[in-house]
Amino acid sequence: MSRILAIDQGTTSSRAIMFDKDLHPRATHQLEYTQHFPQSGWVEHDPEDIWQTTLDTCRKVLHGASDVAALGITNQRETVVVWDRRTGRPIYNAIVWQDRRTAGFCARLKAEGCEPTVTAKTGLLLDPYFSASKLGWILDNVDGARADANAGFLAFGTIDSFLIWRLTAGRVHATDATNAARTSLYNIVDGHWDDELLELFDVPRALLPDVHDCAADFGVTDSGVIGREIPIRGVAGDQQAATIGQACFQPGMIKSTYGTGCFALMNTGDRFAQSENRLLTTIAYRLNGRVTYALEGSIFVAGAVVQWLRDGLKLFDDAVQVSALAAAADPHQQVFLVPAFTGLGAPYWDANCRGAIYGLTRATGAAELAKAALESVAFQTRDLLEAMQGDWSARGQTVLRVDGGMTASDWTMQNLANQLVAPVDRPRITETTALGAAYLAGLQSGLCPGPTEFARNWALERRFEPDFSYSTRDDDYAGWQDAVRRTLSPQPDYKGKAK
Repeated sequence: MSRILAIDQGTTSSRAIMFDKDLHPRATHQLEYTQHFPQSGWVEHDPEDIWQTTLDTCRKVLHGASDVAALGITNQRETVVVWDRRTGRPIYNAIVWQDRRTAGFCARLKAEGCEPTVTAKTGLLLDPYFSASKLGWILDNVDGARADANAGFLAFGTIDSFLIWRLTAGRVHATDATNAARTSLYNIVDGHWDDELLELFDVPRALLPDVHDCAADFGVTDSGVIGREIPIRGVAGDQQAATIGQACFQPGMIKSTYGTGCFALMNTGDRFAQSENRLLTTIAYRLNGRVTYALEGSIFVAGAVVQWLRDGLKLFDDAVQVSALAAAADPHQQVFLVPAFTGLGAPYWDANCRGAIYGLTRATGAAELAKAALESVAFQTRDLLEAMQGDWSARGQTVLRVDGGMTASDWTMQNLANQLVAPVDRPRITETTALGAAYLAGLQSGLCPGPTEFARNWALERRFEPDFSYSTRDDDYAGWQDAVRRTLSPQPDYKGKAK
């Protein structure tokens, strides 16, 4: 029986999942690794931790497995690694997608009127969230980095590129179109690294990887690395992989992934739909050279707020306890938690604001904070879907396909359906990010059917219908919007300081 190995390299952990040829998960192993916060708003990972946990999880699920036909990779997007081609060693920690250290630089470019050019070419906004400014920071702040980059000694990559390099023992420096699309350096209309953007961010072309379709040949793993040679046949950024795993192949379909952050993508087909509501236009996937676009809303903190309640405030020992706590909250208290730990994403895009809690009383306790944390996820999702509906001409009943760790909470999913006044569909396989990577690898290897047949096999586990007796949803949402207005920072000047 042919099997497919999927690597799911995330923001807080690395996983390997073995799928059979029918794309049923058969073995999985996951390892967490350390997050580093050297300054307020800075978030880093040790690339060697990423590599070692990825390697260990792969070796674990490969042990005793035979006939592994292909490998697929999905990864946290926008996170930047720069390494020395001569040694394969990173020259600095990975700067994570959540990191906000380049907010001042991005504000200066905005003040100079550069954002319309960036958006027209990439579909993105000028924000430290994306890779280019992080890459520039490394080149300008690591001794000798820019000179080495200009000399061709260094390589840049998002996490997929770094893993491919290591897995192939340095023989392949490549990425896929979805990851390239998140760098602010790749023109998603014309399909190439853009010279004007490279000049704007002062990035030497010699650093950049080759860009392939999502289902393509990305080399073969070195037998000395994971013990055998396996063709790497599929790569996609995590949110695009989840879109594929959710079989959102038709324009207008929406998926939302609830992990460390929350990311909603709406398939817009071959249409580059530039948002008027500060959403992103991105590549959903590229197959056989043909691009499918999407509108995306990015929430920086979703599951991470539960981690904070557990690890920071010590309100409970296990994240699974948060739903029971929320259900026990006093319904008469209106507590709003705005989890802007590293700023707010779509549709606000405020890199400088920080988290806040409103409505505290002497009666407020752990249950009310747990409820406010979970409700913040539903409120932020409503922000995104209302913006999407404002941008997309197609109308009709929205059905949201959801995945990720938070979807295991029935309370959270029911609250989400109530707030959206729309059905929320939880699939039978909720690990759709890894499923999407496995499907891409299987598609390229001839093991999996085309998208239409794959979509027919998508299986629903449970649909959450809105509770129409929930009469205060709009009042609650108005309270959320007021809390966000109070949290947003004054407009920064080019130095990143409030005017």
